[in-house]
Amino acid sequence: MSAPAASVIAECLRAQASVAKRERLARVIGRSPLSADSRPWYLGALGELDVARRLAALGPDWAVAHSIPIGTRGSDIDHLVVGPAGVFTINSKFHEGARVWVGSRRLLVNGQKTDHIRNARFEASRVKKVLTDIGAPPVVPIVAVVGAREVVVKAAPIDVFVLRAEKLTRWLAKRPVVLSSDQLSAARQAIVDPRRWGVQVELTAGDYERFAALRREVKGAKRTRLAWALGALTGVVTAAFSVGLPPALKLLGY
Repeated sequence: MSAPAASVIAECLRAQASVAKRERLARVIGRSPLSADSRPWYLGALGELDVARRLAALGPDWAVAHSIPIGTRGSDIDHLVVGPAGVFTINSKFHEGARVWVGSRRLLVNGQKTDHIRNARFEASRVKKVLTDIGAPPVVPIVAVVGAREVVVKAAPIDVFVLRAEKLTRWLAKRPVVLSSDQLSAARQAIVDPRRWGVQVELTAGDYERFAALRREVKGAKRTRLAWALGALTGVVTAAFSVGLPPALKLLGY
């Protein structure tokens, strides 16, 4: 099957290909090299890569496939996991520094409604149809949240699990066993059978190198912006002290 984040990396590189290189001033002030079109794909790739790295820590009884194409419209499943505890679809969502609120029917990011729960449920139903012939139990949908400042579960959805990415593998490993050895073997073979899925996205070594270079550039721009912000703050504090402290503070020994 495809490598982790293959689909979103491919779309990110496609969108980024039309973006002009930053001029010197843009680099000096730390402007992001990402465009409005490439940024969502880039963040999606970060989320999928993070979750894929964590899923690699599952034991040998587990099988994991990534970027699984399903249907004919370019849709894919971020991660499909099979183990003694059953079959799970995982939808990775990168929300760095955000506040995530989970209710029984919706998931909000910084107060904004999302379709995460609905989409996760739909993906699981599609995979269930593909695997019907192997007699596997219902496919369990998961939304894995990456990088959020906080995740508050006010009322958990009945049929979709919302988890912080860092808790994902432990949660899976602690789930009760529901598959027999025969069911597990059949499910493991099914998720890597290309005849069941759509056309796979294949990335070249050059694609990975371009994405890695883009990632370094984005990180460098972020460090530059932070340096400018820190410099500005230092300047404000220095200016405040240069005009002299209030008499009351002087009496206190400042």
